[in-house]
Amino acid sequence: MAGRRVYFSFHYDNDIWRASTVRNSARFDAVARASWSDASIWEEAKRKGDDAIRHLIDNGIKNTSVTAVLIGEDTASRRWVNYEIEKSIERDNGLLGVRIHTLKDQQGRKGKAGAIPRALEEGGYPVYSWDARKLGYEVERAAIRAGKPCIKHGTKDCLSCRWDNWWHI
Repeated sequence: MAGRRVYFSFHYDNDIWRASTVRNSARFDAVARASWSDASIWEEAKRKGDDAIRHLIDNGIKNTSVTAVLIGEDTASRRWVNYEIEKSIERDNGLLGVRIHTLKDQQGRKGKAGAIPRALEEGGYPVYSWDARKLGYEVERAAIRAGKPCIKHGTKDCLSCRWDNWWHI
């Protein structure tokens, strides 16, 4: 296994700048097209309607093993973020929330802490405050919790990685 394929879910209009900071903080094998497309692709899908947006998101989540929900001030109320979480649960992706309100936007301002999306809370998925040093570790923990093979050993039955994951809960 070369690396974890991660889908990043976030409030596109409000948090694209903060999301880019997160994305650029670590190297992942791939990033989902729906989250990291250039703005013209997203805007075109919005003009075409809900089915086009769903298609863009569905294609973005394909072949990923973890979904990281980047939680800003208004993320929990966003329809498409909730759709991305729902689709991630359906495909058994590992899920985690990352609070990003402490990151600065393009004007150099920090945001306010937002609510955790209901599906993350109800599902008991972990949520942590942004820390660039922890992102890769938290992504791997989410994958292992979802029953994915560990990256280090490439097996679902790796007692070492499962123990490490359990021990650090």
